[in-house]
Amino acid sequence: MNRDNKTAIVAELNDSFNRAKFTVVTDYCGLTVSELQELRIELRNCDSEIRIAKNTLLKRAVADTVCDILIEDFTGTTAVVMGYDDPVAPAKALAKFAEDHEKMKIRAAALDGEKISSEDMIALSKLPSKEVLLGQFLSVLNSVPTGLVQVLSGVPRTFLYGLQAIKEQKEQA
Repeated sequence: MNRDNKTAIVAELNDSFNRAKFTVVTDYCGLTVSELQELRIELRNCDSEIRIAKNTLLKRAVADTVCDILIEDFTGTTAVVMGYDDPVAPAKALAKFAEDHEKMKIRAAALDGEKISSEDMIALSKLPSKEVLLGQFLSVLNSVPTGLVQVLSGVPRTFLYGLQAIKEQKEQA
């Protein structure tokens, strides 16, 4: 690989690191090409990608980005998963793949510039997706006014029931 190719790869990786909201460093030693292709397809469906490059190129590319806290994790056979939108979806895909394939090991991750451990990444993967969380939040917001209306309408309703009971007593008498 000549110097121009290396420069192009570093520039492309640097751009990816700058755009990524969620980055995971993994060890892929022992996985077959077809297994990696399966992971690549699954990650592509959730607006993320997996990149494999030499550690020296990764270290150069990650410099001066928010992901530079992962620089000491670039050792051995390294694959980097970068999520560009919702961090939960690629975390779910990667956690499921690592669970199914024991050779895939998660070293560390970065979420919005903060380093998190592999255990925290697994916990992140167990969260519901962004759409589900937004739906739950909207249902909470909707329940507050509904409850308030029901409480406020309860007073006139009980007063009306009382008047109705008095009317029925007078009609019977």
